[in-house]
Amino acid sequence: MIDLYTWITPNGLKVSIALEEFGLSYRPHAIDITKGDQFLQDFLAINPGGKIPVIVDHETGITLAESGAILLYLAEKTGRFLPLQGAARHHTIEWLMWQMGGFGPTLGHAHYFLTYNSGEAPFAEDLFRRDTRRLYETLNARLEGRDYLVNDYSIADMAVWPWVSRFQRHKIDLNAFPYVRQWYLRLAARPQLKRGYAIPHFTSEIPQP
Repeated sequence: MIDLYTWITPNGLKVSIALEEFGLSYRPHAIDITKGDQFLQDFLAINPGGKIPVIVDHETGITLAESGAILLYLAEKTGRFLPLQGAARHHTIEWLMWQMGGFGPTLGHAHYFLTYNSGEAPFAEDLFRRDTRRLYETLNARLEGRDYLVNDYSIADMAVWPWVSRFQRHKIDLNAFPYVRQWYLRLAARPQLKRGYAIPHFTSEIPQP
């Protein structure tokens, strides 16, 4: 059994979707970051960094934070959704790191400036609007002629998809990125992803372009 401490953010959704895809038994615990639950002592005892998501794997005794590290751990634990060797393995990790190092942080700033604080910082809005579009163009180019980011569905897809699901907050029209749109809808149809999207609780249907 795995305990999952999470909230309804793209980083949290990566792990709930992954746990559903891997078919692992888990218990979700809602850490409401809008109320400051991440700073309560009970949660800080699990992750002193005060960030979600976190898993506690009672089979191995491992407690792990950071969504990318968790995805790699679950893939290695199960031997699924990450090739064991060769170029496909390295490319899967490459696109996971692309999400962790660029796509996610940039889109997080886009949320902040373009949606939650529109009009407060025009320079920052322009910067993140342009960089967000550049990253969507990169993703669209990668997905041209591909069903998934690498050869088969992988943890790289699981990492990127939840951020794309916030496209409305990025002020992005997915119809302008046809290969991203096709990939997004292909994944959105997966029953496992739909279940993971509703963890720790249902908020809305999956946004449609």
